[in-house]
Amino acid sequence: MKILAVGRNYAAHIEELNNEKPEAPVVFFKPDTAVLRNNEPFYYPEFSNDIHFEVEILLKIGKSGKHIQEKYASKYYNQIGIGIDFTARDLQQQAKNKGLPWALAKGFNNSAPISEFYPIDHFGDIHNLNFGLEIDRAVRQRGNTSKMLFSFNEIICYISRFITLKKGDIIFTGTPEGVGPVNIGNRLRAFIEDQTLLDFEVK
Repeated sequence: MKILAVGRNYAAHIEELNNEKPEAPVVFFKPDTAVLRNNEPFYYPEFSNDIHFEVEILLKIGKSGKHIQEKYASKYYNQIGIGIDFTARDLQQQAKNKGLPWALAKGFNNSAPISEFYPIDHFGDIHNLNFGLEIDRAVRQRGNTSKMLFSFNEIICYISRFITLKKGDIIFTGTPEGVGPVNIGNRLRAFIEDQTLLDFEVK
């Protein structure tokens, strides 16, 4: 199982970080050791002072494929969930300033809390899904998949040109605006439509 993630997939998030709008999906990896399951607490790492949250819809690949045509892409994922892409923003910025990769800022241990997965029709139209994140009962992020720059099918098509997708792989599909820092003691609740799928504490 591998974790692929798409950056800069919502215009408002691009603007808040002063990034350029991409012409193609921006793809990066997280290792399997980044996964945090079952609402276990996230322990703030000692190597960073600026961990940011990014809530994202997740796709789970249902069968292997490569060079997948966009019109057939929906046949390759069968479940969705929600996750948090934790980012060590200070490490990321240091790397960017030097023109270096920022894999450690995204891929550190437990940087990818994920929910249980549900059949793609569980929430209705996956191309018009409301989702978001609350911290200590205050809404911090709210998005809708209709505002993605690159759709689920476009993401599958693009990634599979370069990387074979295998059953069980997970794709983080991008975050809406509103990202920001978390602190020890915060409680994070992530939801799709009116269903809470993640609910855990930062320690």
